[in-house]
Amino acid sequence: MAPTKQAPTRQAITLKGSTNLVTEFFKYAANTILFQRGVYPADDFHMVKKYGQTVLVTQDLALENYLDKILKQVNQWLLMGTVTQLVLAIISKDSRIPLERWVFDINLVEQPTEGSQPAPAKPEAEIQAEIRAILKQIVSTVTFLPVIDEPTVFNILAYTSESADIPANEWVDTDPLAIEASKSQQVKLRSFSTDVHRIEAMVAYRYEG
Repeated sequence: MAPTKQAPTRQAITLKGSTNLVTEFFKYAANTILFQRGVYPADDFHMVKKYGQTVLVTQDLALENYLDKILKQVNQWLLMGTVTQLVLAIISKDSRIPLERWVFDINLVEQPTEGSQPAPAKPEAEIQAEIRAILKQIVSTVTFLPVIDEPTVFNILAYTSESADIPANEWVDTDPLAIEASKSQQVKLRSFSTDVHRIEAMVAYRYEG
């Protein structure tokens, strides 16, 4: 009698796999925000296929290198579990007043205790669908966010634990670029999770009304 083959079961995503997936999401989220909020000219972006949809990615070499350098470090912090939040802040170029803060909280998914039944692995298609939903929501925020009619710049802030290894001369302690509570409106965005990480997103914006 010929031996029977057992159908392969998909293994839960590894820490490294989840880290790469989350890092990649931040890349496309940052590009989408910078395009949608007009921080860089629309001509600086080109369309690529990702997550089963079209997303816009910068062609500006300096910006691409800057984001890659930041995300390389974020990837290391994710692997070590020492980064808890990333913020993309959009600031008035002239007055330096913070106009928007796009906040991404990074949480570790609680793993089953020893001896308990492990949770079933989350299908990659489901993870990608959740990421698609966040990116679409970022695009749709133009329907309620105030129009920005002045030149802007951006900054990326990383909140890390005290044990995080911070490269000298690359990251410095800085102003949180907060928006005064009396002039701040907040909108919670969708979240996504892998078997290892859960990302919660929100945007806070200056509202003078």
